[in-house]
Amino acid sequence: MLRLMARGLLWVFLLLAVALAGGFLWIRSTSLPRISGQVAAPSGTLAGPVSIIRDGYGVPHIRAQTDEDAVYALGFVHWQDRAWQMDFQRRVAQGRLSEVLGEAALPQDKFLRTWGFERAAESALPALSPQARKLVSAYTAGVNAAMQEGKTALEFRILGYTPEAWRDVDSISWSKLMAFDLGGNYEEEVMGARAVGKLGAGGLAQIYPPYPSSAPTILSADEVGKGAPAAQGTPTTHLPESTFEALQANLDAARSLGMQPVAGKGSNDWVIGGSRTASGKPILADDPHLALTSPMLWYLADVQGDKLKAIGASIPGLPAIVIGRNERVAWGVTNVNPDVQDLYIEPDGAKLTSRTEVIKVKGQPDVNLTVQESAHGPIISAHDIPNSGAENLGPKVALKWTALQAGDTTMDAFLGLNYAQNWSDFYTALQKYVAPSQNFVYADTDGNTGYYAPGKVPIRTGWDGSLPVAGDGKHEWKGFIPFADLPHTYNPADGLVVTANNKVVPDSYGYNLGNNRNWAEPYRAERITQLLTAKPAGLTLEDIKRVQLDTHSLVWDDLKPYLFATKPQNEASTKALELLRGWDGNETVDSVQATIFEMWLLKLQEMSRDELGNDHVLLSLAVKNQLAGDGKLCRNTQLNIPNCAAELNAALGAAVSDLITRLGSDMNGWQYGKLHEVASNHRAFGKVAPLAPIFNHSAPTAGGTNTVNVARPDHDTFKQTHGPSYRQIIDLSDMNSSVYVGSLGQSGNPIAPHAADQQPMWIAGPL
Repeated sequence: MLRLMARGLLWVFLLLAVALAGGFLWIRSTSLPRISGQVAAPSGTLAGPVSIIRDGYGVPHIRAQTDEDAVYALGFVHWQDRAWQMDFQRRVAQGRLSEVLGEAALPQDKFLRTWGFERAAESALPALSPQARKLVSAYTAGVNAAMQEGKTALEFRILGYTPEAWRDVDSISWSKLMAFDLGGNYEEEVMGARAVGKLGAGGLAQIYPPYPSSAPTILSADEVGKGAPAAQGTPTTHLPESTFEALQANLDAARSLGMQPVAGKGSNDWVIGGSRTASGKPILADDPHLALTSPMLWYLADVQGDKLKAIGASIPGLPAIVIGRNERVAWGVTNVNPDVQDLYIEPDGAKLTSRTEVIKVKGQPDVNLTVQESAHGPIISAHDIPNSGAENLGPKVALKWTALQAGDTTMDAFLGLNYAQNWSDFYTALQKYVAPSQNFVYADTDGNTGYYAPGKVPIRTGWDGSLPVAGDGKHEWKGFIPFADLPHTYNPADGLVVTANNKVVPDSYGYNLGNNRNWAEPYRAERITQLLTAKPAGLTLEDIKRVQLDTHSLVWDDLKPYLFATKPQNEASTKALELLRGWDGNETVDSVQATIFEMWLLKLQEMSRDELGNDHVLLSLAVKNQLAGDGKLCRNTQLNIPNCAAELNAALGAAVSDLITRLGSDMNGWQYGKLHEVASNHRAFGKVAPLAPIFNHSAPTAGGTNTVNVARPDHDTFKQTHGPSYRQIIDLSDMNSSVYVGSLGQSGNPIAPHAADQQPMWIAGPL
């Protein structure tokens, strides 16, 4: 009997194994794209044959007889490898997540519909040039042809829906979300108004410290010339708590979508003239810092038609190489972050228009959302009443933003860069650029280098846009900074341009790009410049790789005099402080000191929360300023912390206690990589327990807060959620020796061989 039962169980297990294997093979066959053989395009869509050859990492090399056919093929491979990502991105822009994710996504949809990203994209499409419209349409046709291949992304099966056909406007809508993610100062205005209300007029500088006068700017006074300094200052405004709560709801919705300003978001890029390199030709490097997701944002591609010859990083949904090179010109980008958003407190009786947005919710009745707009833009301070639109609480606050205005031709600019053959073409293409404003570095095969910061930047007279203002007509934009006057340089005398989201121009520049608190802290820019100028000539690709991967913390160098003055109150804190003495500040995965320092810094960055009554995280520079001046933010009466000396001790104690809870009491086992891992999580399933292990990707990573290889730990998880999303180093002496690597892999399918095969190179550095 036992033998028969065992034999029966064996057969059951075998049948289950066969069923699982069969199911896996079925899922694999129905979800992975066809990458060999021939595909017949719909009649009349292609001018000639097109070849798509994928290399060992799944990167497509597209060869076509016309540019339209090449872009058609780019759309085809984008959908093959990233169908879910593309559909999710456009659903975000449309505010249609609730249709497939259910009621949990309703706050995000309300935020997205109120701001009107899709409406802005629809207004931009007619403004594009005929050539751009032709390429966008070819891309759309390629995407839709790939849809007809009969392959279904796993996410569509899990959620049980079929994606709609791609439209031309869908290729514009994602750029609007990128503009939100990278442009404006909406959150700073909200937080600044709160700081002023809670701490007085000086509170703004405590929360957002001014850029240090001794820190580097991208361009020097010689490069921008002399002009009258732009006016600073904004009238102090008062907002009731209910309005703050309504505005905070927008921020919370954006954060849940991965779109929020964090210290680890930004980018590095630089261009080095031939006088500094071993080859005598320029080297251009770029590593944009963004949210790290699964799949990764970028898609590497080599796209060649009759005139189009571009290679580098594209974004699925966009018909262009966004960062990269063609046969003669290379370019890279970092975020400028000029102030292109303003909040207006509309007076009683302000003329408003209304529209009703119908939001479909999976498994629930439709939700009607009433959106109001003033002459400045959408009213974003409305209070949600479920199923009944919006009801005003407190003053109506409107948002004015360059990216929501009609006529955005940024797509023309990116397509133009793909074709640029020299500085003149580059300059001409960027004149079409609107948002989000980027620091473009430039190099060409003739040995020229340059820099431009294009985009529409408002001119404000007598105010700087750092706080909300009354919508009474006294604080209106006076046009935009003329393109010719925007910051730029060509063949700079020192042969070096370094950008790391730091302040762009000195105070002698005659326009206000943003108030003096608008820029990233200078640590990355200082460290990059320090490393590049340490070797004044003979720089090679290997040198540049080492700079991109540098993990020395200038924040540590800046803070350690104050940290070492701490007088610990217990044995564990004393031991932790002693471990930090003698540390070189290099944040490697095996460093115990990096773990202690970053956790201590996280606790110090929370010191303003009792004053502001929220979860605000201070910048490193703000922490330093408080410690240096025994600032008021150090004090916490509820916790009996009277000064910064006590705050240092309390924060160290909290950090050590937290680490003991997470890693145990043996400090020798507190290696950084045990806690600090990259968290490239799926947008929809990243927190769904049964699915997260399938779709998420993680690995120990080096780097920390404001290191060049930036990898700021998340406040709650200590994971790296933002950082270099893509790296490129382009050698203008031999373009084929250039290197490009993304944070994960080409495929968005977790069972595909190229889902995460670039990650080891991304962590260790490209070969």
